Amino acid sequence: MLRLAIQKSGRLSEDSLKLIRECGISFITSSLKLKTESTNFPLEILYLRDDDIPGYVADGVADIGIVGENVLVEEGMQHLAVEQLGFSKCRLSLAVPKGDPYEDISDLQGKNIATSYPNLLQSYLDEKGVQAHIHTISGSVEIAPSIGLADAICDIVSSGSTLISNGLREVERVFKSQAVLIANGGLNAEKQEILNKLLFRIHAVQRAQKAKYILLNAPNDKIAEISELLPGAKSPSILPLAEEGWSSLHSVVNEDDFWEIIEKLKDAGAQGILVVPIEKMIV
Repeated sequence: MLRLAIQKSGRLSEDSLKLIRECGISFITSSLKLKTESTNFPLEILYLRDDDIPGYVADGVADIGIVGENVLVEEGMQHLAVEQLGFSKCRLSLAVPKGDPYEDISDLQGKNIATSYPNLLQSYLDEKGVQAHIHTISGSVEIAPSIGLADAICDIVSSGSTLISNGLREVERVFKSQAVLIANGGLNAEKQEILNKLLFRIHAVQRAQKAKYILLNAPNDKIAEISELLPGAKSPSILPLAEEGWSSLHSVVNEDDFWEIIEKLKDAGAQGILVVPIEKMIV
């Protein structure tokens, strides 16, 4: 059985559990339990503090984990990363009181900055050639300027609403982060095989999230032109319609590509265009 460590609460926890469920893995969650076992896949889920997850995986207490990339890099454990998962995206940013003047990073020379990510912040300041006094605190970083603890803060930002509500404005982006899957480097053959099966499912879910199934009707004399416009992995499926001289074309396209070609498809004679979400995509 494979042991997966995830954050015990918060957005990253919710997104991680959503991914596992989308992989067809069933389990029962409870706020009173710190671990649960899947009923249809050899997986046990441990609910931990996000800061503890890299260490637990490195020590082999958990075999794999899902953690924010910011936590992984802050702890200096990038070697554990297997791959980025594409959700729970955020950024580590510098922010100052909205009434304070700010032109560029040099304005923070010699200033006090409060953060929970001193290593990431120090690396950024070194890169920019700025010397500042870093005050490491855990939690409630946003209030540091208002109580006189610091001139600026460096904290995780998603929408920016928390900064605004605390009278702060974002001035520098220090690090972009998202959820990453990490793994212990010493997995035995049995656990590695389970991890490979899990990765296969994750990849199928990820591909589906980026793709859409498109169906459209077209005159037969326009099929070649329309087929050239569809950027699917392979040529579209073509099925004759009951109405003579018309066919239905089916293809898989990237959603971003679809919005680029929709007008061209219509101009080429496509009608009755349907775009359908894909749950899983195996290639």
